[in-house]
Amino acid sequence: MDDAEPLAALLTANREFLAPWVPARDDSYYTVEAQRTILGSELDAYQRQTMVPLAILDPDGRLAGRIHINGITRGAFQSASIGYWVSESHNGQGLASTAVADVIDIAFGQLALHRLQAETLLHNVASQRVLTRNGFRPFAVAPSYLKIAGQWQDHILFCLLNENFAGAATP
Repeated sequence: MDDAEPLAALLTANREFLAPWVPARDDSYYTVEAQRTILGSELDAYQRQTMVPLAILDPDGRLAGRIHINGITRGAFQSASIGYWVSESHNGQGLASTAVADVIDIAFGQLALHRLQAETLLHNVASQRVLTRNGFRPFAVAPSYLKIAGQWQDHILFCLLNENFAGAATP
């Protein structure tokens, strides 16, 4: 919860930069109060073991972005998706690639998942590079997959399989 204030400031500073890549958001989203509410919901989901919300830090330990393991599903699926963003001032520094590698370790190690998925807009070449550097492979194009920047947009779906998956289903 202590990240609400720096997160609101970082999101506000990157509002225009992130706008083409995220759902349309009203002004209230960028407030400390809204970020506290969002973080509270994310921590509740973490307690229910359906999400792992994380911060991306720069080399000096300052908040540079966010990364999540979302929609953790157990049983026969043993899968989740990931989503991430890095501030404009930290783009191109390898922080997203490192964060995705760290999340893979958590997902396939601690969480013992079989599969991770990620989605990118068709023209988000930088994010596609982050994923392919980390072993993700494209497997489909999903038409009108997510409403981003106010429009339903096509996405490329990527997946990564856990090569060391033992196959035992976790409740």
